[in-house]
Amino acid sequence: MNSSSQGGPLVVSACLAGFKCRYDGGAKPDRDVAGLAAEGLALPLCAELMGGLPVPRPPAEIVGGDGEDVLDGHARVITRDGEDVTDAFVRGANAAAVVAAQMGCPAAVLQERSPSCGVRTIYDGTHSGKLKQGCGVLAAALRRRGIAVVTAGVARERRR
Repeated sequence: MNSSSQGGPLVVSACLAGFKCRYDGGAKPDRDVAGLAAEGLALPLCAELMGGLPVPRPPAEIVGGDGEDVLDGHARVITRDGEDVTDAFVRGANAAAVVAAQMGCPAAVLQERSPSCGVRTIYDGTHSGKLKQGCGVLAAALRRRGIAVVTAGVARERRR
């Protein structure tokens, strides 16, 4: 994926660009994504931070659906400790999606399995490590604004 031919920069999960913003205080750096960010071709965003959540924070999972369902008010985002953080996830996803749209971002490269950024797969809401098909809240919000969403692995394959 190349942003130079389609307008604005790519949106990328900030953790993939090397920012320590994950729930556990760490990052998930991806060399290609970090390189794009360093070249100014990618816009690193963390919807969870934009929604007001701290680093570190308890892990959270979507209960009762996926990111689409959260945006529609039919599912919730709940931490392992039982705290409902849905409002922060929705607030952050919408804020990030607005920024992406304003910047003319044609696509996003997001971290799979995350309750915010999961593209095709998220944790199942039981906090047991099991996965299910579905997208995160940010992925859903970006798609609703016409922004294509892919994982880092897919982005790498498309660049070849």
